[in-house]
Amino acid sequence: MGIRDKAKKKVKQLLPIVGAGGNQAPAAATPAAPARPAVAPTPPPAAPPRDVQSFLDEVVKTNPVVLFMKGTPSSPMCGFSANAAGILQSYGGSFFHVDVIADPEVRQGIKDYSNWPTLPQIYVGGEFLGGSDILMQMHQAGELAELIEQAKTEASGTVQRPGLTG
Repeated sequence: MGIRDKAKKKVKQLLPIVGAGGNQAPAAATPAAPARPAVAPTPPPAAPPRDVQSFLDEVVKTNPVVLFMKGTPSSPMCGFSANAAGILQSYGGSFFHVDVIADPEVRQGIKDYSNWPTLPQIYVGGEFLGGSDILMQMHQAGELAELIEQAKTEASGTVQRPGLTG
């Protein structure tokens, strides 16, 4: 009898096979757990409803530069998000970002909010600029720097919501 045959025999002895003529469970098998009454588990309490559009509106209007992206600037989840984050980081200042992967409601909500079907999405000074390709065009044309500077200057008197970025 070869090694494979011995291994197959050992496996058959250890694993019970259900059905006629199959192996029986080993005698030293652990006893069955005591039967519990059939009670449905209690579902966790539902989270309070959240108005995603109000959340998005607040984020966009209280932060001078906002990037809705897949992932985070330090760990983007797609090339377009990485490109957009890299462009914004090249201006040296901080910007607010929202990881849309973490919340499916926000992911769909931002598409509805902007009426733009793709991600990432960039807002500067409360205005929607577009996606990664438009951001790149504005960056290359030198238009983006002016918009960011203007938005940050205008926002310097407003209260921003730190702590929501990664």
